[in-house]
Amino acid sequence: MTMSTTVLCQAKSCPNGYPPSRLECPTCSKLGIRGSFFCGQECFKADWKSHKIVHALITASATSTGDAFEKGTYNPFPNYEYTGSMRPVYPLSGKRAVPEHIPRPEYADDGKPMAEVRASGGPPTILTLEEQEKMRTVCRLGREILDLAASHAKPGITTDEIDEIVHNATIERNAYPSPLNYRNYPKSTCTSINEVICHGIPDKRKLKNGDIINIDISLYYDGFHADLNATYGVGEIDEESKKLIRTTRECLDEAIKICKPGALFRDIGKVIEPIARANGCATVRNYTGHGVNALFHGPPNIPHYAKNKAVGTMKPGMAFTIEPMINLGTNWGDTHWPDNWTATTTDGKRSAQFEETLLITETGVEVLTAGTRKDYY
Repeated sequence: MTMSTTVLCQAKSCPNGYPPSRLECPTCSKLGIRGSFFCGQECFKADWKSHKIVHALITASATSTGDAFEKGTYNPFPNYEYTGSMRPVYPLSGKRAVPEHIPRPEYADDGKPMAEVRASGGPPTILTLEEQEKMRTVCRLGREILDLAASHAKPGITTDEIDEIVHNATIERNAYPSPLNYRNYPKSTCTSINEVICHGIPDKRKLKNGDIINIDISLYYDGFHADLNATYGVGEIDEESKKLIRTTRECLDEAIKICKPGALFRDIGKVIEPIARANGCATVRNYTGHGVNALFHGPPNIPHYAKNKAVGTMKPGMAFTIEPMINLGTNWGDTHWPDNWTATTTDGKRSAQFEETLLITETGVEVLTAGTRKDYY
């Protein structure tokens, strides 16, 4: 039995009146089942015959739906109605350590980005020339890390192993992985596979030939954040997936072309959605681009669909992301797994995304996170 957070005794019939309890079932802890606490060995042993059924149900669920699960892994949400073939593969690995000497964003300890809350609804930040140089530096580091992570996106690797690669590469550069503990997110990157639109939590699922995966990299260095992502094919992918990736990249590239001083933020979606529709795809509406600077997410808010009501014009010194999420088919909706992070398409069809961090200059736009790859299928 292990010590953990205090909750009431979970025995069906507790002779002690269900007091606050700190003894956790070790099997439940290993399987990732939360809340199995007892006030003492007496209650634990008395309840064992019925309690162990939970272990059997969780273990059995691993192979009842989706891909076969390897020994020691399981689906933590066996009763959830998944829209496609993707399943979470638990247990998650523990929180990765960040050396003490690395500066942290304000939410690193408690998960609360209060500076973002205070800035919400305000005007976009105008960066000084010195701050712009800091953004160039952190964005260059972000591109290095994304390219490194992408080189490992091959059949057989787990998304948790990709997260470890990203985490280690980030701290090796004396940077903090921005997603880690942001609003209590548990990992250092997001890995979104197939029908997962965004915010997929790295776990023990192995990549398979034919998958597509989006790897989202964010890091905090010298007081500023970088944010970028890209979608990659794993091994040989089908033509439909290739077209989806091409279309999504085209949506981003064409949107970047209109960025300059005086351009309207609302016009970004006006460029993106027609391209998606012309290629038999839909533009996700519930997630947007955003300002990025000393704040991980801040003003402005940048929708990726047409006829949006985004306010404001671009001005020199503004840094922000454009990051269209494009779904196969006509359905732009999303739904969430019970982990409260993983967003998937509602029909199980695939989704792709690309993201760059941009800086508006006196004469146009600079893609701070630009890579060298130009051929996306």
